[in-house]
Amino acid sequence: MTMSTMRVSVVVPTYRRPALLERCLTALLAQRFEPSEYEIIVADDGASPEVVALMRRLAERARATSPGKVPALRYLPVTGTAHGPAAARNAGWRRATGAIIAFTDDDCIPAPGWLRAGAAALRAGADGASGKLVIPCRDNPTDYERNAALLAKAEFVTANCFYRRDALVSVNGFDERFPRAWREDSDLAFSLLERGARLVHAPAAVVAHPIRPSRWGVSLAQQRHSMYNALLYRKHPRLYRQRIQAAPPWRYYATVAALLMALVGAATWRKRLAATGIGVWGALTIGFWLTRLRGTSHAPAHLVEMLVTSALIPPLSVFWRLRGALRYRALFL
Repeated sequence: MTMSTMRVSVVVPTYRRPALLERCLTALLAQRFEPSEYEIIVADDGASPEVVALMRRLAERARATSPGKVPALRYLPVTGTAHGPAAARNAGWRRATGAIIAFTDDDCIPAPGWLRAGAAALRAGADGASGKLVIPCRDNPTDYERNAALLAKAEFVTANCFYRRDALVSVNGFDERFPRAWREDSDLAFSLLERGARLVHAPAAVVAHPIRPSRWGVSLAQQRHSMYNALLYRKHPRLYRQRIQAAPPWRYYATVAALLMALVGAATWRKRLAATGIGVWGALTIGFWLTRLRGTSHAPAHLVEMLVTSALIPPLSVFWRLRGALRYRALFL
């Protein structure tokens, strides 16, 4: 099928989540869009035989229920040295045949009219469009669930966005130095904005993004993301301060400074210095704990998790921020 006859290519990166992928693909196969005018490309970062079998089963089921009215379903194993969602998406769109590239993730559920609304937004002359992300969240969420729900307010997240292929070509797609699902989408949008691209919102293009269960202390592992904030800041300092974080997290730095003061005081037998450091560190840590608990669950297990992680997050965050600043040679705090 040629570029002229294939209007839209949907790229879905995946990595060892076949049950979630099946749910996503079922929704994509049910789009209210002419089947001959779109294709679905699964970029499998795990090169899993289980995903191959799943896609074969879904394609056969779709052909049985709608003979002659099934979009092309293509499997693409991600090979080579570069891995992660950025690399998988690049592999997908570069093999795509559509003039419009739609992105969603394997843990998402596009609404039936998603593809039609996103493609319509680009037909009006835009280079990219960001759809509406719906993240169901219970009334009494955990801190993790509340933070995950904030993704619904973000712009141009790859769970729900559309780009013209030539726009992706102009910036060479996603920067594969972002190996995690973090900031690679912002980097792409910022790169296009700095080139004068026209990016719009497509509120009728709806994708549901259910919150997956998390393990205890997940917020500690998430602090590593701060390293990639440094890379984004180095590439786009003005847009980073305008749209991501207006100022460094001075509270974290103050907490770490107080902790260091306490340790130095203890090591040098200067009791007043140690006591002052412990007092300031304790006050800042308790304040951070209470702030995180505001509007979230007060279940005993969650209270304990928030207290422990509130003590550990500031030094971890500062460590990864400074490591990122050194690694990417950015004046980033």
